[in-house]
Amino acid sequence: MISAQSPKKQRDDYLSALISDIAKRTPDTGDFGTAIPGLDLFRRNAPAPPVSCIVPPSIVLVVDGAKKMWVGGEGYGYDSSRFLVTSLDLPANSEVTEASSDRPCLGLAFKLDQRILAELITHGNLSSRRDRSVNSGIGIGTVTDAILAPFCRLVALLDEPEAIPILEPMVQREIHYRLLMSDQAARLRQIAAVDGHGHRIGKAIDWLKVNFALPLRVEELAHHSQMSTPSFHQHFRQLTAMSPIQYQKWLRLNEAKRLMLNEHRDVSTAAFEVGYESPSQFSREYSRMFGVAPKRDIATLREKARENVGINVTTYSQISKPNTATF
Repeated sequence: MISAQSPKKQRDDYLSALISDIAKRTPDTGDFGTAIPGLDLFRRNAPAPPVSCIVPPSIVLVVDGAKKMWVGGEGYGYDSSRFLVTSLDLPANSEVTEASSDRPCLGLAFKLDQRILAELITHGNLSSRRDRSVNSGIGIGTVTDAILAPFCRLVALLDEPEAIPILEPMVQREIHYRLLMSDQAARLRQIAAVDGHGHRIGKAIDWLKVNFALPLRVEELAHHSQMSTPSFHQHFRQLTAMSPIQYQKWLRLNEAKRLMLNEHRDVSTAAFEVGYESPSQFSREYSRMFGVAPKRDIATLREKARENVGINVTTYSQISKPNTATF
């Protein structure tokens, strides 16, 4: 147990405990799910260039090493003193900037629950006032002992699987509370306030993730979001650094990349499956996004896989065949 001591010593002890617990559960470079829903651990043994990913509403905590998340051309660096938080599902590129085999980049990602945030704001007598200066779905917060302590307990629970159903909900609730008391509180209110623009844009994103292969009519999406089309465009771009059309295109092209690499679809089949009517248009837009034609890109990625070079292709477990899901 960590005893009372100087703030710096206590911080170092919290980080040391997390480094030890995460290291023993991540045998090699990669991402590792856990028995705790929404909690993933990661290890990287060397710096790595940016790779495409979609980041759900979550906190990402690096306990050793450093990473950088790129959204809309802007980089957000984070390490053991700064955490990353997102309030929406954001297309991004994740880069490992500091890591080695002797001192790997170690950390965790924990998904946030909108319902817990809303309940804490309502019943915890916390301020629900929204800061209009917060106009992005991603931010960098200051790591404090108050945030590290519950994460130490959360990861340690993995050693007591029988205790997880009883204790995890309490620790999860504390983590959400600590974040609402942090310097990123205003950003998190975006997803907790059901009458706010952030919540409405989040619901629109949920629809896009399921229906990305369908034709997109932005006016209808804005109407279902209970927003005017100009306001919808403005707030969507502010929060995601993309237009709705660009967001849909990102989803389509990354899913097509996954289909070609993991499901062995040819270029034309992948293009049609994600909603393109013209394989040539698909190839042009793919080349524009990834800097290389799809066939050549997949061949290169497969060659790297054969050489045992780590590759990371975005997958969407929550995305299935397009359907008529509504708000």
